[in-house]
Amino acid sequence: MSRLLIGILLWGGLIAPLSAASTSDEIEHLLTFVAASGCTFERNGSRYNAVEARKHIQRKYDYIKDRVNSAEDFIRYAATESSLSGQKYHATCDGKTITSEQWFTRELERFRQSED
Repeated sequence: MSRLLIGILLWGGLIAPLSAASTSDEIEHLLTFVAASGCTFERNGSRYNAVEARKHIQRKYDYIKDRVNSAEDFIRYAATESSLSGQKYHATCDGKTITSEQWFTRELERFRQSED
């Protein structure tokens, strides 16, 4: 397919559903990744296991879904910080703690590379 035709299809919105499915797949991957990680998550000073963290992030995502247009939006709005306190979420895996934003972003990049 020529670049011009692809550009016209993208501009015309005919391929838009493909990108929505890709975003949905990426978000589902991140949610599954959380639950299977075995990591501990800190939210507002309390620690939660990976399954509890996934449930919380899923509930938050369900609430803000209409604002999410990309996996990056999902990370920013549902998995980075408390909407109430503004405190950053953290993930502790194998004794190393990083912000959940860093953790999710790294996994998203890894997942995208594996899909290429």
